[in-house]
Amino acid sequence: MEINKDLIGASSTPIVLAILANEDGYGYAILKRVRALSGGRLAWTDGMLYPVLHRLERLGHIKARWEVAETGRRRKYYRITPGGRDQLAEERKQWQAVDATLRGIWRSLDQFDDSPAPLPQGS
Repeated sequence: MEINKDLIGASSTPIVLAILANEDGYGYAILKRVRALSGGRLAWTDGMLYPVLHRLERLGHIKARWEVAETGRRRKYYRITPGGRDQLAEERKQWQAVDATLRGIWRSLDQFDDSPAPLPQGS
């Protein structure tokens, strides 16, 4: 199943903030975490993630720092800020409202799906 790009874009902020609320991370680690949490259904790319990280940093929701890994390679680590935690709480409320609305709609549709199929014309 391929997930619509609009839905991926809309969900990117709360996903990134939630991942960083658990622990600091660098780009590749965040990409791997998204893939793992989604069971492989969300396979983000660098080109999708880094604009989100830069926007969140610009808004003050995350902060970045450079560190040198054991391999000697420099990595930019991101951490959530107190303002980012507040934003995550707001994002969570909004997504819960959307989720509840969709669940109600799906339930109402399921009522119609359980009905017997109409008889063909002329029977």
